[in-house]
Amino acid sequence: MEIKTRGLTFEVSAGGPEGGDSVLLLHGFPQDNREFDRILPYLHEKGLRTYALNQRGYSPGARPRDVDAYRLREAVADALAVLDELGVERAHVVGHDWGAQVAWLLAAHHPDRVRTLTAVSVPHPRALMLALRVRPSQKARLAYFQVFRSPRAEGLLLGRDAAVLRWMLRPLVAERVQRYVDAAREPGRLTGGLNWYRAFTTDQIAGTGVITVPTTYVWSDRDGVVGLTAALRTADWVSADYQLVAMRGVSHWIPEEAPRELADAVLRRIGV
Repeated sequence: MEIKTRGLTFEVSAGGPEGGDSVLLLHGFPQDNREFDRILPYLHEKGLRTYALNQRGYSPGARPRDVDAYRLREAVADALAVLDELGVERAHVVGHDWGAQVAWLLAAHHPDRVRTLTAVSVPHPRALMLALRVRPSQKARLAYFQVFRSPRAEGLLLGRDAAVLRWMLRPLVAERVQRYVDAAREPGRLTGGLNWYRAFTTDQIAGTGVITVPTTYVWSDRDGVVGLTAALRTADWVSADYQLVAMRGVSHWIPEEAPRELADAVLRRIGV
Protein backbone atom coordinates (compact mmCIF):
# COMPACT_ATOMS: atom_id res chain seq x y z
CA MET A 1 0.00 0.00 0.00
CA GLU A 2 0.95 3.66 -0.34
CA ILE A 3 0.55 6.18 2.46
CA LYS A 4 0.64 9.89 1.70
CA THR A 5 1.72 12.02 4.61
CA ARG A 6 4.04 14.95 5.35
CA GLY A 7 4.07 15.79 1.64
CA LEU A 8 5.62 12.42 0.77
CA THR A 9 4.38 9.01 -0.35
CA PHE A 10 5.60 5.98 1.57
CA GLU A 11 5.42 2.35 0.54
CA VAL A 12 4.15 0.11 3.32
CA SER A 13 3.87 -3.66 3.07
CA ALA A 14 0.94 -4.76 5.24
CA GLY A 15 0.28 -8.35 6.23
CA GLY A 16 -1.23 -10.63 8.81
CA PRO A 17 -4.75 -10.75 10.19
CA GLU A 18 -6.62 -7.48 10.32
CA GLY A 19 -7.48 -6.64 13.88
CA GLY A 20 -4.29 -8.18 15.25
CA ASP A 21 -1.91 -6.17 17.39
CA SER A 22 0.11 -3.85 15.15
CA VAL A 23 3.83 -4.27 14.53
CA LEU A 24 5.78 -1.50 12.77
CA LEU A 25 9.01 -2.70 11.12
CA LEU A 26 11.77 -0.25 10.22
CA HIS A 27 14.61 -1.35 7.93
CA GLY A 28 18.21 -0.24 7.58
CA PHE A 29 20.83 0.48 4.91
CA PRO A 30 21.26 -0.65 2.16
CA GLN A 31 18.16 -2.81 2.37
CA ASP A 32 14.45 -1.99 2.42
CA ASN A 33 11.34 -3.46 3.97
CA ARG A 34 11.97 -6.77 2.21
CA GLU A 35 14.69 -7.53 4.75
CA PHE A 36 11.88 -8.63 7.10
CA ASP A 37 10.22 -11.01 4.63
CA ARG A 38 11.56 -14.09 6.34
CA ILE A 39 10.32 -13.23 9.83
CA LEU A 40 6.83 -12.07 8.85
CA PRO A 41 5.22 -15.52 8.51
CA TYR A 42 6.09 -16.29 12.13
CA LEU A 43 4.49 -13.03 13.29
CA HIS A 44 1.39 -13.54 11.16
CA GLU A 45 0.99 -17.07 12.51
CA LYS A 46 0.66 -15.57 15.98
CA GLY A 47 -2.09 -13.21 14.85
CA LEU A 48 -0.04 -10.04 14.50
CA ARG A 49 -0.73 -7.37 11.90
CA THR A 50 2.54 -6.13 10.41
CA TYR A 51 3.42 -2.90 8.63
CA ALA A 52 6.89 -2.87 7.05
CA LEU A 53 7.73 0.69 6.04
CA ASN A 54 10.03 1.74 3.23
CA GLN A 55 11.56 4.77 4.89
CA ARG A 56 12.50 8.11 3.33
CA GLY A 57 15.10 7.73 0.63
CA TYR A 58 13.78 4.27 -0.19
CA SER A 59 10.14 4.85 -1.13
CA PRO A 60 10.22 6.43 -4.63
CA GLY A 61 7.77 9.12 -3.52
CA ALA A 62 9.80 10.00 -0.44
CA ARG A 63 13.24 11.00 -1.70
CA PRO A 64 13.84 14.65 -0.81
CA ARG A 65 16.96 16.20 -2.34
CA ASP A 66 17.99 18.24 0.68
CA VAL A 67 20.45 16.30 2.85
CA ASP A 68 19.02 17.89 6.02
CA ALA A 69 15.73 16.19 5.21
CA TYR A 70 17.37 12.94 6.30
CA ARG A 71 18.02 13.95 9.89
CA LEU A 72 16.74 11.34 12.32
CA ARG A 73 13.98 13.56 13.67
CA GLU A 74 12.41 13.50 10.21
CA ALA A 75 12.43 9.71 10.10
CA VAL A 76 10.86 9.58 13.57
CA ALA A 77 8.18 12.02 12.45
CA ASP A 78 7.57 9.83 9.38
CA ALA A 79 6.99 6.77 11.56
CA LEU A 80 4.53 8.64 13.75
CA ALA A 81 2.70 10.06 10.74
CA VAL A 82 2.42 6.63 9.13
CA LEU A 83 0.99 5.19 12.34
CA ASP A 84 -1.49 8.06 12.40
CA GLU A 85 -2.59 7.36 8.83
CA LEU A 86 -2.96 3.67 9.63
CA GLY A 87 -5.09 4.52 12.66
CA VAL A 88 -2.63 2.79 15.00
CA GLU A 89 -2.43 4.45 18.39
CA ARG A 90 0.32 2.19 19.78
CA ALA A 91 2.50 -0.34 17.98
CA HIS A 92 5.11 -2.92 18.75
CA VAL A 93 8.20 -1.54 17.02
CA VAL A 94 10.98 -3.59 15.43
CA GLY A 95 13.96 -1.80 13.88
CA HIS A 96 17.21 -2.93 12.31
CA ASP A 97 20.34 -0.84 11.64
CA TRP A 98 19.18 2.74 10.92
CA GLY A 99 15.66 1.49 11.60
CA ALA A 100 16.80 0.54 15.10
CA GLN A 101 18.16 4.04 15.60
CA VAL A 102 14.76 5.46 14.63
CA ALA A 103 13.06 2.94 16.91
CA TRP A 104 15.19 3.93 19.93
CA LEU A 105 14.32 7.60 19.39
CA LEU A 106 10.66 6.77 18.86
CA ALA A 107 10.54 4.85 22.14
CA ALA A 108 12.54 7.51 24.02
CA HIS A 109 10.57 10.53 22.90
CA HIS A 110 7.13 9.03 22.19
CA PRO A 111 6.68 6.11 24.60
CA ASP A 112 2.92 6.56 24.45
CA ARG A 113 3.04 5.30 20.85
CA VAL A 114 5.27 2.26 21.48
CA ARG A 115 3.97 -0.88 23.18
CA THR A 116 7.26 -2.79 23.00
CA LEU A 117 10.61 -2.25 21.32
CA THR A 118 12.85 -4.80 19.63
CA ALA A 119 16.05 -3.13 18.42
CA VAL A 120 18.24 -5.22 16.15
CA SER A 121 22.02 -4.74 15.72
CA VAL A 122 22.21 -1.05 16.69
CA PRO A 123 22.21 -0.42 20.48
CA HIS A 124 20.85 2.45 22.52
CA PRO A 125 22.48 5.63 21.15
CA ARG A 126 24.03 6.61 24.49
CA ALA A 127 25.56 3.15 24.92
CA LEU A 128 27.09 3.46 21.47
CA MET A 129 28.45 6.94 22.25
CA LEU A 130 30.05 5.58 25.43
CA ALA A 131 31.67 2.73 23.52
CA LEU A 132 33.03 5.21 20.98
CA ARG A 133 34.72 7.12 23.82
CA VAL A 134 36.24 4.18 25.67
CA ARG A 135 36.86 1.58 22.94
CA PRO A 136 39.11 2.49 20.00
CA SER A 137 37.90 -0.70 18.35
CA GLN A 138 34.34 0.66 18.28
CA LYS A 139 35.52 3.84 16.62
CA ALA A 140 37.32 1.74 14.02
CA ARG A 141 34.18 -0.27 13.36
CA LEU A 142 32.33 2.90 12.39
CA ALA A 143 35.09 4.36 10.21
CA TYR A 144 32.99 3.54 7.14
CA PHE A 145 30.65 6.40 8.11
CA GLN A 146 33.08 8.92 6.65
CA VAL A 147 33.32 6.93 3.43
CA PHE A 148 29.54 6.83 3.08
CA ARG A 149 29.32 10.57 3.72
CA SER A 150 31.68 11.27 0.82
CA PRO A 151 30.32 12.63 -2.49
CA ARG A 152 32.07 9.64 -4.08
CA ALA A 153 30.16 7.03 -2.10
CA GLU A 154 27.64 6.22 -4.82
CA GLY A 155 30.39 5.49 -7.32
CA LEU A 156 32.34 3.47 -4.79
CA LEU A 157 29.39 1.25 -3.91
CA LEU A 158 28.11 0.70 -7.44
CA GLY A 159 31.38 0.62 -9.38
CA ARG A 160 32.66 -2.61 -10.93
CA ASP A 161 29.17 -4.14 -10.94
CA ALA A 162 28.53 -3.02 -7.35
CA ALA A 163 31.51 -5.00 -6.04
CA VAL A 164 31.70 -3.10 -2.72
CA LEU A 165 27.96 -3.32 -2.12
CA ARG A 166 28.06 -7.04 -2.86
CA TRP A 167 31.00 -7.43 -0.48
CA MET A 168 29.08 -5.68 2.30
CA LEU A 169 26.14 -8.05 1.88
CA ARG A 170 28.24 -11.18 1.32
CA PRO A 171 26.70 -13.19 4.22
CA LEU A 172 23.37 -13.14 2.36
CA VAL A 173 22.40 -15.53 -0.42
CA ALA A 174 23.08 -14.29 -3.95
CA GLU A 175 19.41 -13.72 -4.78
CA ARG A 176 18.96 -11.36 -1.86
CA VAL A 177 22.17 -9.50 -2.60
CA GLN A 178 21.05 -9.00 -6.21
CA ARG A 179 17.68 -7.56 -5.19
CA TYR A 180 19.42 -4.83 -3.17
CA VAL A 181 21.97 -4.15 -5.91
CA ASP A 182 19.13 -3.75 -8.42
CA ALA A 183 17.26 -1.44 -6.06
CA ALA A 184 20.38 0.67 -5.44
CA ARG A 185 20.56 1.35 -9.16
CA GLU A 186 17.15 3.04 -9.18
CA PRO A 187 17.44 6.81 -9.74
CA GLY A 188 17.93 8.55 -6.39
CA ARG A 189 17.60 5.40 -4.29
CA LEU A 190 21.22 4.94 -3.21
CA THR A 191 21.69 8.67 -2.67
CA GLY A 192 18.61 8.69 -0.46
CA GLY A 193 20.04 5.91 1.68
CA LEU A 194 23.47 7.51 1.90
CA ASN A 195 21.95 10.83 2.87
CA TRP A 196 21.09 9.31 6.26
CA TYR A 197 24.85 9.17 6.87
CA ARG A 198 25.47 12.61 5.39
CA ALA A 199 22.81 14.21 7.56
CA PHE A 200 23.89 12.53 10.77
CA THR A 201 25.40 14.49 13.65
CA THR A 202 25.85 13.25 17.20
CA ASP A 203 23.63 15.98 18.64
CA GLN A 204 20.69 14.14 17.08
CA ILE A 205 21.12 11.26 19.53
CA ALA A 206 22.95 12.88 22.45
CA GLY A 207 19.72 13.66 24.28
CA THR A 208 18.20 10.21 23.98
CA GLY A 209 16.99 9.29 27.42
CA VAL A 210 16.12 6.15 29.32
CA ILE A 211 13.68 3.83 27.60
CA THR A 212 10.53 3.16 29.63
CA VAL A 213 8.83 0.57 27.41
CA PRO A 214 9.56 -3.20 27.49
CA THR A 215 12.64 -3.67 25.32
CA THR A 216 14.75 -6.37 23.70
CA TYR A 217 18.09 -5.66 22.09
CA VAL A 218 19.34 -8.27 19.62
CA TRP A 219 23.09 -8.33 18.99
CA SER A 220 25.25 -10.78 17.05
CA ASP A 221 28.87 -11.68 17.77
CA ARG A 222 29.98 -11.40 14.13
CA ASP A 223 28.57 -7.92 13.68
CA GLY A 224 31.32 -5.79 12.18
CA VAL A 225 29.53 -2.57 13.19
CA VAL A 226 28.79 -2.89 16.92
CA GLY A 227 31.09 -4.38 19.53
CA LEU A 228 30.33 -6.05 22.85
CA THR A 229 30.76 -2.96 25.05
CA ALA A 230 27.92 -1.05 23.41
CA ALA A 231 25.76 -4.16 23.48
CA LEU A 232 26.27 -4.73 27.20
CA ARG A 233 25.89 -1.08 28.23
CA THR A 234 22.53 -0.76 26.50
CA ALA A 235 20.99 -2.24 29.66
CA ASP A 236 21.96 0.99 31.48
CA TRP A 237 19.47 2.89 29.34
CA VAL A 238 16.33 0.81 29.80
CA SER A 239 14.28 1.08 32.99
CA ALA A 240 11.50 -1.27 31.85
CA ASP A 241 11.65 -5.03 31.40
CA TYR A 242 14.74 -5.69 29.29
CA GLN A 243 16.49 -8.56 27.56
CA LEU A 244 19.73 -8.77 25.61
CA VAL A 245 19.63 -11.54 23.00
CA ALA A 246 23.14 -12.40 21.82
CA MET A 247 23.34 -14.50 18.65
CA ARG A 248 26.44 -16.54 17.87
CA GLY A 249 27.88 -16.95 14.40
CA VAL A 250 25.60 -14.31 12.86
CA SER A 251 26.69 -11.10 11.12
CA HIS A 252 25.06 -7.67 11.05
CA TRP A 253 22.28 -8.86 8.74
CA ILE A 254 20.28 -10.64 11.45
CA PRO A 255 16.76 -10.46 9.93
CA GLU A 256 17.87 -12.36 6.85
CA GLU A 257 20.53 -14.60 8.36
CA ALA A 258 18.63 -15.72 11.45
CA PRO A 259 14.94 -15.01 10.79
CA ARG A 260 13.49 -17.72 13.01
CA GLU A 261 15.67 -16.76 15.95
CA LEU A 262 14.83 -13.07 15.50
CA ALA A 263 11.13 -13.82 15.15
CA ASP A 264 11.28 -15.80 18.40
CA ALA A 265 12.89 -12.83 20.15
CA VAL A 266 10.24 -10.46 18.79
CA LEU A 267 7.41 -12.77 19.79
CA ARG A 268 8.81 -13.21 23.31
CA ARG A 269 9.02 -9.46 23.70
CA ILE A 270 5.48 -8.95 22.43
CA GLY A 271 4.26 -11.78 24.63
CA VAL A 272 2.40 -13.99 22.17
